[in-house]
Order: sequence, then C-alpha cells, then structure tokens
Amino acid sequence: MKKHRAQARWNKGLKDGEGEVKTGNGAIESKYSYASRFGDSNSGTSPEELIGAAHAGCFSMFLSALMGNQDLTPEYIETKAVVSLGEKDGAPLIQKIELTTEAKVDGLDENTFQELVQQAKAGCPVSKALNAVPEITVEASLAK
Repeated sequence: MKKHRAQARWNKGLKDGEGEVKTGNGAIESKYSYASRFGDSNSGTSPEELIGAAHAGCFSMFLSALMGNQDLTPEYIETKAVVSLGEKDGAPLIQKIELTTEAKVDGLDENTFQELVQQAKAGCPVSKALNAVPEITVEASLAK
C-alpha cells in the first residue's frame, strides 16, 4: 500500500489565525486562512481548493486509464473543479463539486467518451472518498 502524506498547521483563533498546508514531498506548500476559505482573500488556498485539485487530478488520470483499456491514448485531458462550500445545520458543508473536463483523443466517439467519463466519475478513488458530497457533476467535451 502506497502512503501519501500531507500536513497542516493552524496558529491562533479561527478568524484571526492562519495556517500552512504542505504535501509530504514538499511539492505543494501554501498558506490558508479564514479569509481564503470563507471570504474574498486570494492570499492562500483552502481545503476545498486542495480537494478540487485532488479530484480533478484523480479524475483525469482515471479517465486516461479507462481510455488506455480501450487502446486509446489521449493527447490531453484537462479537468477543472469547482467546489462549493455552503452551510447545513449551522455548520460548513461541501455541497457540490462540479467537474468540467475536455479531452483530445483520436479515434474516440462522443458516446463512448461520455460513458468513460461517467465510469471515471464513479470509479476514481477521490470520487469514492467524496461520496458524502450531496452533488457531484461532470460536464465533458471532446476536442476536435
């Protein structure tokens, strides 16, 4: 079993504090704060942005693997994620994740592509981990 590590440190109170997250290998290191998570600040990331990046990356890789199973190799798969943080019962809740993906793949028809997209949405490990999110959507297009 491959273990992936990350860490976070938070200093001070919720609204006046700040923190830092980083991956175990040091490839990603960023500050985060109440303002970057709940407000309008762009000076730092948020757990939701990191979830979005993880979901987009996992989905793209899984879709590529499914294409490979059909002897197809994508020129590219580009996936964007929008993670909507709302509130339920007075507590923050990730209410929706919207994935938008575009792929350029020679020899792949639209119907097969859409089937593979749905398989990737259901099968990628991050999608499975996020099963508690009330709504996850995917809008997919094949580039010509």
